[in-house]
Amino acid sequence: MTNDDRSGSLASDKSWIDKIALLFNSEPRTRRDLEDVLTVAADNEVIDQDARSIMEGAMQVSDMQTRDIMIPRSQMVSIKAEATLDDILPQIIASAHSRYPVIGDSPDEILGILLAKDLLPQILAPDNDAFKVTDMLRTTMVVPESKRLNILLREFREKHNHMAIVIDEYGGVAGLVTIEDVLEEIVGEIEDETDTEADRFIHVIADQLFMVNALTPIEEFNTFFESECSDEEFDTIGGLVIHAFGHMPAPHEFTVIDGFKFEVVKADQRKIYSLHVSPSQD
Repeated sequence: MTNDDRSGSLASDKSWIDKIALLFNSEPRTRRDLEDVLTVAADNEVIDQDARSIMEGAMQVSDMQTRDIMIPRSQMVSIKAEATLDDILPQIIASAHSRYPVIGDSPDEILGILLAKDLLPQILAPDNDAFKVTDMLRTTMVVPESKRLNILLREFREKHNHMAIVIDEYGGVAGLVTIEDVLEEIVGEIEDETDTEADRFIHVIADQLFMVNALTPIEEFNTFFESECSDEEFDTIGGLVIHAFGHMPAPHEFTVIDGFKFEVVKADQRKIYSLHVSPSQD
């Protein structure tokens, strides 16, 4: 490398370093200021795009509530307190979860959380006549639907819990949420061998309200909702929605397409990550 090349390279490096230094020296006062710092850092390869997405995701969870990501009550896999080991094992094998709410006389009576791994010694025991699932329960963590996700994540860490029961304003069970659900809002989808295509793309939140991954293929969306959204110009729902807005939308902005209301849940300056979808009231 010649002296001129070195000088040019140093000048270029100094240029973007100065930009970052200027942004930090001016003490970013808003989220947009901080996002600008991350944009400059990513554009100049101080951080990669994955790191930038994680940082932006960490900021956005403070705007989201537990109700936005919870597994609704209708989809919860619960175990009844009076169930025998023979009743429980097929249910655990079929659902392949690691934790289960145990209910009493009604779905609103959560007695505790059962960990699947705690059943392993029971499987090997010669006699299970005295088995009681209520003897094996862990303490239940209960949170309201309005709990902010950043606060929820902190409480998960402080209390060493991985699952919480979500209650509505009347004290009834609205659903459940796991630490994995929160982390996915920060780092992106965490898939395992039990996930199906539908699980990764579309989740039922409540009656006539769905959480939809922006990467959902339009064909998959149409199949699920029995809709006829066009896939001639775009492959994913996110692309279709951005086109409908005509700009990069921010969280809570919404638009209506083919009879469906699409509200942005998570997005940054470059892409949409997730949407609330419901039938339009128009």
